[in-house]
Amino acid sequence: MRELSLHILDVVENGITAGGNCIWIEVKEDRKADQFKIVIRDNGRGMPVEKLQNINDPFVTSRTTRRVGLGLSLLAAAAERCEGALRVDAEPGKGTEVEATFRHGHIDRAPLGDMAATVTTLIIGNPGIDFVYSHWIDGKEFSLDTREIRAEMEDLSLSDPVVVHHLAESIRSSLKELASKQGLSGP
Repeated sequence: MRELSLHILDVVENGITAGGNCIWIEVKEDRKADQFKIVIRDNGRGMPVEKLQNINDPFVTSRTTRRVGLGLSLLAAAAERCEGALRVDAEPGKGTEVEATFRHGHIDRAPLGDMAATVTTLIIGNPGIDFVYSHWIDGKEFSLDTREIRAEMEDLSLSDPVVVHHLAESIRSSLKELASKQGLSGP
């Protein structure tokens, strides 16, 4: 995949398919330490043991709708290309955590992509799911929690186009501000 945000979208969709009703997405950028980390957690069913044992095999999947499971194997390959790794922890009935690490400045690390579009797409497409998105750049944080947003909005839906537009712009401007505070060119 050309952008890491597409990997995030894929892993989150897996968590939703596994019955998760709350998904945590964390992106941590530490340029001084040359580290880039993505962590995605869900509270779904977890992952079958046979899938965990064959995480890099694209022909092992728990889905019945298709016979290949390229998502995690592609993410693992992307991380390994950039002197990183993929770690998956899952416990039946307690959810799954996927962590991908990369060397931040590696020439082969794909760009993060449009996280505002990714997060708002997930929110619009999954109205019954809560999302917590946190992004750190050199220790400074931006965070969005749909549970808090829902509590503050009385008559508006998170899928309302005005709300979605506002959320996307808020994410974009917050990430741009984080990056500019750190002397970076942008997310």
